[in-house]
Formats: sequence, C-alpha cells, structure tokens
Amino acid sequence: MKNRYYTGPASDHFDGTRFFNPNQATTDRSFGELLRWQLAGGKAAWPKEVAVTPATPEARVEQLRITMVGHATLLIQVSGLNLLTDPLWSDRASPVRFAGPKRVTAPGIAFEALPPIDAVLLSHNHYDHLDIATLRRLQAVHQPLLVAPLGNDAIVRQSVPDMRIAAGDWGGRVTLGEGAYSDLVPAIHWSARGLGDRRMALWAGHMIRTTRGQVWFAGDTAYGDGATFTGIRRDFGAPDVALIPIGAYEPRWFMAAQHANPAEAVQIHRDVGAKRSLGIHWGTFQLTDEPREAPLVGLGEARAAAGLETQAFVAAAPGQVFDFEAWGDRAARLVQLGG
Repeated sequence: MKNRYYTGPASDHFDGTRFFNPNQATTDRSFGELLRWQLAGGKAAWPKEVAVTPATPEARVEQLRITMVGHATLLIQVSGLNLLTDPLWSDRASPVRFAGPKRVTAPGIAFEALPPIDAVLLSHNHYDHLDIATLRRLQAVHQPLLVAPLGNDAIVRQSVPDMRIAAGDWGGRVTLGEGAYSDLVPAIHWSARGLGDRRMALWAGHMIRTTRGQVWFAGDTAYGDGATFTGIRRDFGAPDVALIPIGAYEPRWFMAAQHANPAEAVQIHRDVGAKRSLGIHWGTFQLTDEPREAPLVGLGEARAAAGLETQAFVAAAPGQVFDFEAWGDRAARLVQLGG
C-alpha cells in the first residue's frame, strides 16, 4: 500500500509506508476490539455544558504566559510571540458537523479575541487535534506559520493550500522568531483521518525554546517504557513548563498504548524534570469512558503519592491564565493562576 501523505526513506520509526513507535507496544486496534469497547457500556455520563469565563489576551507578552483554550489548544505567549497548539474552535471534534464528540466547554478565548497568531504547532492528525475548519479561519485572519510532523503538511494543503507550512521529522527544528525555535520530539501515539491511512502521517511533541523560557508541548502520548521522556530531558534539558495530557485514558486495555493516565502523566512530569506542568487534553470532549472530573481526581492522587506540591502540576481549565517567570538555568516559578 502506498503512503498517501509522505514519501521518504525508511528510518527507526518509519518502515517506508507507515510510521511506528520504536520499542513500544502497538497502538493498532482491530474493529473487533473497538466493537468490544463500544458495546461494553462503560461510558460515564458527562454534563452537556460546563460554564467557562473566557480570557481576553494582551496583544504581545514578553514573559512566559499560557492561556488554556480547551483540550489540547493553548495560547503560548513568550518573547513577543503568539503560538497556538492544536487549535480547535469547532463545536465538534469530528470530520462532520452533525455527529461526533461535542464540546462541553466553550473555548477559553473567543476566536475573535485572539491576538495576532505567529505560528501554530500541530502534534498529529486526529480530529480533536487537526481541525481544518479552524485552520481555515486562522489562515484567513492571521496567516500563521504551521509547524507539523511529516505528512500532516499534505493533509492541510489539500484544504488550506495557501498556508505556510514547515513539516519535519523527530529531531527537526523550525525557527519561530528571533531566538525562538520549535524542535519536534517523539511522542508515543498514532495517526489516522479515515479507514485507509493509519499511521501514514507522523505524530510529535514540540519543544519550544526561547530566550524567556522553554516549554514542552507533549501532544498526545502514552507512557510506554518511559525512555521517550528521559530521552527528551537528556537532549534538551528540563523544560520550564510541560503541557502534558491527563485525560481520555479509559478503558486501559484499549487506551494504555496511546494515552497516559494521570499517574503516568505525573511520572512523565518527573522523567522530563519539568519545573511546572499543566494538565491538558481533558474535560472538553468526551472521547473515552472515564467521568469528566476523573482526571482532576487522579492527578491530585498521583501528585500527592509522588510528594509534589499542588502547583507543581495543575490541571488547566478553559479560560485560565498562567504567568511564569524564568531565570538562571531555565527554572520557572508559577506566579499567577487566574481564570
């Protein structure tokens, strides 16, 4: 079968047709396994709506400020740059408007209130991360640079042909501005937009490095054997702030190879040596079985078991604004939590 998005040489995570997670459990699931999960009836009831007080960002910020929009969408403002991760302002995380996971929380920043967006950092092509409708809106208003793992550029160009895109492999680096870079780093996940393109586009996290601090956006990831995260720390040092997924993890027999649970998220925080972490990828779209508040409870329990202070790892809610000060060896101190 031919890869429809990317053509390139085989590597330690690409077999010539499909990407894979080296030395990790397979993420592939059969239709029978999917049916077993869906027929098990274990999905908790979520509220239809949770109130959000949206934030109104400043146009530019020099120190590090992160505003939670929802799910894996965050506004990172640092060194005068405005960056968005996995932007999704649509009502559903779905290829269609009439079905699929629906928003429980409104975006923590109204689209019209966004400051000028310089770059978008994409982690992978699942519909709760790569939303074409939002990318079209961003291109029409902001014309940002899109930084994406291999193959995702082809997907976006099919629908947003005039968007500026820099696509790279794990280990690739893209300049975001003067003294600011995004290094694409490994994650343990997979990709697909339909039935015939599984793992044909790469997935990745982003290590954002600036003169005002270093932020690691993990994207979607499982924990695996932990080597991915100790490797990131070895290669880049401890990030000032880590953005780590804590939701969409039940049932474990189905999800463990692709999504970390809160206890694993805390271990990831410790493995990368993050000074502070924000929990993302929870509470906006019901993708899996756990109750909406379970990631909050699980994070609190795992944090306590690890002996971490409460502010060391906070579950970010839409509309919350987090200000950080960085100094010295890129250590960071959380100086404000608002929302």
